[in-house]
Amino acid sequence: MPMMNVYSFEPPERFVAGTVGPPGDRTFYLQARGGGRLVSVALEKVQVSLLADKLDELLDEVHARFGLDLPGVPPADNGPLDTPVDEEFRVGTLGLAWDSDTTTVVIEAVEAGEQETEGEQGAEPGPGLDRLRVRISPVATRGFIDRARRVVAAGRPPCPLCGQPLDPSGHLCPRHNGYHRQT
Repeated sequence: MPMMNVYSFEPPERFVAGTVGPPGDRTFYLQARGGGRLVSVALEKVQVSLLADKLDELLDEVHARFGLDLPGVPPADNGPLDTPVDEEFRVGTLGLAWDSDTTTVVIEAVEAGEQETEGEQGAEPGPGLDRLRVRISPVATRGFIDRARRVVAAGRPPCPLCGQPLDPSGHLCPRHNGYHRQT
């Protein structure tokens, strides 16, 4: 059986979403730092966006079920990713949980593995896949959500006609029947 690495931060000193590269060619990362360790895992922009949305929903559900007072957004963490940004693995699956004993949010990013075979849809990720697991407070979760949404929105501006991202050289706008539109 392959060896599995679990990078666990309970809690991390810092847990953020960030990017490397220019808009249109960015690589998205989740990065956790703590205990003298730094772990960066790559993922897709849509995964960062969905993670922020689902964390927000999780906090709302915790408030509704357990009456937990939800914190406001803490001061913004606008700092760059810590260096070096060495990708440990590419994320395939993200998992979220609420631990009511410690009143923390647990986020687990699991390495992308071989595709599930038919009949195993929705199954747990296979053994031997690396994982990043962080346990953060509701305040840290609010800060993560805020930063993740800002990172996702900081990409290329949308075309005012079709909404597709504009490259510095323009783009082929379907609303202009394929004519090249300059920015």
